[in-house]
Amino acid sequence: MKRVPLTLIALAGLIVCSTNLAFARQDPNAGETKAHRDARMHWWREARFGMFIHWGLYAEPAGEYNGKRTDSIGEWIMHDLKIPVADYAELAKKFDPEQFNADQWVSIAKSAGMKYIVMTAKHHEGFAMFHTKVDGYNIYDATPFKRDPIAEMAAACRKQGIKFGVYYSQAQDWHHAGGAAYGGHWDTAQDGDLHEYVKKIAAPQVDELLSKYHPAVLWWDTSVGMSPEDIKELTASFSKDPGLIANNRLGNGVPGDTETPEQYIPPKGYPGKDWETCMTINDTWGYKSFDKNFKSTETLLRNLIDIASKGGNYLLNVGPEPTGLIPAPEVERLKDVGKWLKTNGASIYATSPSPYQRLSFDGRATVKGKSLYLNVFNWPEGGLVLNGLQTPVLSAKSVATGQKLSVQKGPDGALTIEKPTQVDPISTAIVLNLSGPPVVVEPEFQLTPMANGDIQLKATDAKTEGSSIQVEGENVGYWTNEADSVSWKVTVPEANAGKYNAHLNYSCEPGTEGATYVLDVDGVASDVTGKVAKTGSWGDYASIDLEGVLTLPTGSHVVKVHVLAKPGFAVMNLKNILLTPVK
Repeated sequence: MKRVPLTLIALAGLIVCSTNLAFARQDPNAGETKAHRDARMHWWREARFGMFIHWGLYAEPAGEYNGKRTDSIGEWIMHDLKIPVADYAELAKKFDPEQFNADQWVSIAKSAGMKYIVMTAKHHEGFAMFHTKVDGYNIYDATPFKRDPIAEMAAACRKQGIKFGVYYSQAQDWHHAGGAAYGGHWDTAQDGDLHEYVKKIAAPQVDELLSKYHPAVLWWDTSVGMSPEDIKELTASFSKDPGLIANNRLGNGVPGDTETPEQYIPPKGYPGKDWETCMTINDTWGYKSFDKNFKSTETLLRNLIDIASKGGNYLLNVGPEPTGLIPAPEVERLKDVGKWLKTNGASIYATSPSPYQRLSFDGRATVKGKSLYLNVFNWPEGGLVLNGLQTPVLSAKSVATGQKLSVQKGPDGALTIEKPTQVDPISTAIVLNLSGPPVVVEPEFQLTPMANGDIQLKATDAKTEGSSIQVEGENVGYWTNEADSVSWKVTVPEANAGKYNAHLNYSCEPGTEGATYVLDVDGVASDVTGKVAKTGSWGDYASIDLEGVLTLPTGSHVVKVHVLAKPGFAVMNLKNILLTPVK
């Protein structure tokens, strides 16, 4: 995958998308009707869970080369340790994954409850994991293995009823002359013309992949420096398969079919868009023998439940060993996830997002027709209370056991749901069968002071307005348009009315600093202002005290961050603003 900041790459794509219509005209699905798109995306929208496989020549060094370990992700070892092209290519001579078994890999995915697989056909290292006729730098011609894993995986997926897709790095290629490299080349053998590279290597290989293997998904990654003609070359073969689904990482104004948040779950999803969180089981995509930081089964399952509740898919990665085996800890966790899905999958597959902005218990909700599914992470001691549901409940039951559950409606309309006899320690799924599609009316969410009088304005509680800004993980990012804003609704009791100091928690990549802003209260500028200084990176957060004092009278108010000027690439990544009473 990528080690450059996700926000920065995505922002670059957004800017290009808004300014370069020449690229947009290369969109192979431009002008597609909604009916056609819905039919094309139907299986993908129902799948909810897929397997990502990062496997390439980088598995051979397993994170270590010439006695030096990489501090980053495994598949970037050539780049991060600046290994010369010829030296890295020597790894192919001993890459012989004799234990690779496509049927076994697909069985692991299927037993985990996954509905599709996306496998790296060529990553940034430039080594093709299929028998390409374009050149000899591939697993069939350059290794002792002499087999085509992509062909075998495609066949195994067809046999077992799993959709098969391929990942292809279209611009970054650290082996072939002219291929791009984030941060620049380190070997003269890499020098050349990017457009010639696309024409002679990338586009012909994409044509081979679509013509020979007929993937259901084409997963692009890190597009840089391309011309409209390059995009046209890369998408020329799309006409061979009108059902192909491609992600948004071709970039350069081509929106693609799916948003691709990486290593995080957007708090509100992408309403109205198809999206897919891609995530590692440990801390690396490609295999690293010393990365043992595996996520727990509980984390993986709750991630899946959370993503489904927001209308997205979970593309969970495995990084096979150079032997051809998927690491045992990853297999064990996938097996456990599959056990839960075998009895509770109805609450995940083919569901639509939760009708709730916030639930009154620790869990998530999904919808399927007239059924409202609730996944309860921790069953409340006082009983499960559900507020705001207007549609009558006909019956309720545990999804896993079928046990019927009583539902009592209180005078305020709140529902109290009986606790099942068997409660799952990770998540207990129940289903409410309704008289119609669920209609929910929630009171408007407003923040109130905490017990100590402070008011916490978190990114996850924020409302964003604008063309690019959005909540990503625990921060507000993608803030490239100075007209965009972020705001919170705050209710201030009489006892808490008065003046507040403001403290900002933010990050800003060096070179993009300098934005100025003011806090508005109910559309009126206050005297609380700030200027964004650089931090170490987009992921390096700093806390600062803002100048001025904010006045909040008794009642409800909207506190907004209003940008005055943005000389750099973006405003900032904003995690939270803490308002503290002036003593």
